[in-house]
Amino acid sequence: MSRKATPDRVLADILRCMRKERGITCEALALRSGITVSALSRIELARTTPRWDTVRLLARALDVTMVELSAAVEGSHPGDLPAGACRIRPTCPAGRGA
Repeated sequence: MSRKATPDRVLADILRCMRKERGITCEALALRSGITVSALSRIELARTTPRWDTVRLLARALDVTMVELSAAVEGSHPGDLPAGACRIRPTCPAGRGA
Protein backbone atom coordinates (compact mmCIF):
# COMPACT_ATOMS: atom_id res chain seq x y z
CA MET A 1 0.00 0.00 0.00
CA SER A 2 1.37 3.40 -0.98
CA ARG A 3 1.36 6.26 1.47
CA LYS A 4 0.44 9.73 0.28
CA ALA A 5 3.27 12.26 0.73
CA THR A 6 1.60 14.77 3.02
CA PRO A 7 3.30 17.00 5.60
CA ASP A 8 1.49 15.07 8.36
CA ARG A 9 2.79 11.74 7.01
CA VAL A 10 6.34 13.07 6.72
CA LEU A 11 6.23 14.57 10.23
CA ALA A 12 4.83 11.30 11.57
CA ASP A 13 7.61 9.27 9.93
CA ILE A 14 10.33 11.62 11.17
CA LEU A 15 9.03 11.73 14.74
CA ARG A 16 8.74 7.94 14.89
CA CYS A 17 12.19 7.47 13.33
CA MET A 18 13.80 9.98 15.72
CA ARG A 19 12.11 8.32 18.70
CA LYS A 20 13.28 4.87 17.67
CA GLU A 21 16.76 6.10 16.77
CA ARG A 22 17.10 7.44 20.30
CA GLY A 23 15.78 4.23 21.84
CA ILE A 24 12.77 5.97 23.37
CA THR A 25 9.47 4.13 23.79
CA CYS A 26 6.14 5.73 22.92
CA GLU A 27 5.32 5.78 26.61
CA ALA A 28 8.57 7.53 27.53
CA LEU A 29 8.21 10.16 24.78
CA ALA A 30 4.62 10.80 25.74
CA LEU A 31 5.65 11.27 29.36
CA ARG A 32 8.59 13.54 28.44
CA SER A 33 6.43 15.69 26.19
CA GLY A 34 3.36 15.81 28.40
CA ILE A 35 0.95 14.27 25.91
CA THR A 36 -0.93 11.00 26.08
CA VAL A 37 0.36 7.79 24.54
CA SER A 38 -2.84 7.69 22.51
CA ALA A 39 -2.22 11.17 21.10
CA LEU A 40 1.39 10.28 20.26
CA SER A 41 0.25 7.10 18.54
CA ARG A 42 -2.25 9.03 16.41
CA ILE A 43 0.46 11.55 15.48
CA GLU A 44 2.99 8.84 14.55
CA LEU A 45 0.37 7.10 12.43
CA ALA A 46 -0.57 10.43 10.75
CA ARG A 47 -4.16 9.98 11.86
CA THR A 48 -4.25 13.45 13.36
CA THR A 49 -2.63 16.79 12.68
CA PRO A 50 -0.79 17.92 15.80
CA ARG A 51 -1.03 21.52 16.94
CA TRP A 52 2.19 23.51 16.81
CA ASP A 53 2.45 23.59 20.59
CA THR A 54 2.33 19.78 20.59
CA VAL A 55 5.02 19.60 17.91
CA ARG A 56 7.13 21.98 20.02
CA LEU A 57 6.71 19.72 23.07
CA LEU A 58 7.74 16.67 21.03
CA ALA A 59 10.77 18.46 19.57
CA ARG A 60 11.86 19.51 23.04
CA ALA A 61 11.41 15.96 24.34
CA LEU A 62 13.54 14.66 21.45
CA ASP A 63 16.22 17.33 22.05
CA VAL A 64 15.90 19.01 18.66
CA THR A 65 14.95 22.53 17.72
CA MET A 66 11.82 23.41 15.80
CA VAL A 67 14.08 24.69 13.01
CA GLU A 68 15.84 21.32 12.75
CA LEU A 69 12.56 19.42 12.83
CA SER A 70 10.99 21.72 10.26
CA ALA A 71 14.02 21.39 7.96
CA ALA A 72 13.80 17.59 8.20
CA VAL A 73 10.12 17.70 7.26
CA GLU A 74 10.71 20.10 4.38
CA GLY A 75 13.54 18.01 2.96
CA SER A 76 11.92 14.58 3.29
CA HIS A 77 9.23 12.46 1.73
CA PRO A 78 7.63 9.22 2.90
CA GLY A 79 9.85 6.39 1.80
CA ASP A 80 13.04 8.35 2.55
CA LEU A 81 13.12 7.02 6.09
CA PRO A 82 15.12 5.75 7.81
CA ALA A 83 17.76 6.44 5.15
CA GLY A 84 18.91 9.56 6.97
CA ALA A 85 16.02 12.01 6.91
CA CYS A 86 15.59 11.73 10.67
CA ARG A 87 19.27 11.77 11.52
CA ILE A 88 18.98 15.00 13.48
CA ARG A 89 21.25 14.83 16.47
CA PRO A 90 20.26 16.36 19.82
CA THR A 91 21.46 19.93 19.99
CA CYS A 92 19.42 21.47 22.79
CA PRO A 93 21.33 21.73 26.05
CA ALA A 94 19.56 20.02 28.92
CA GLY A 95 16.65 22.08 30.11
CA ARG A 96 16.51 24.29 27.01
CA GLY A 97 13.56 23.77 24.72
CA ALA A 98 13.07 24.28 21.04
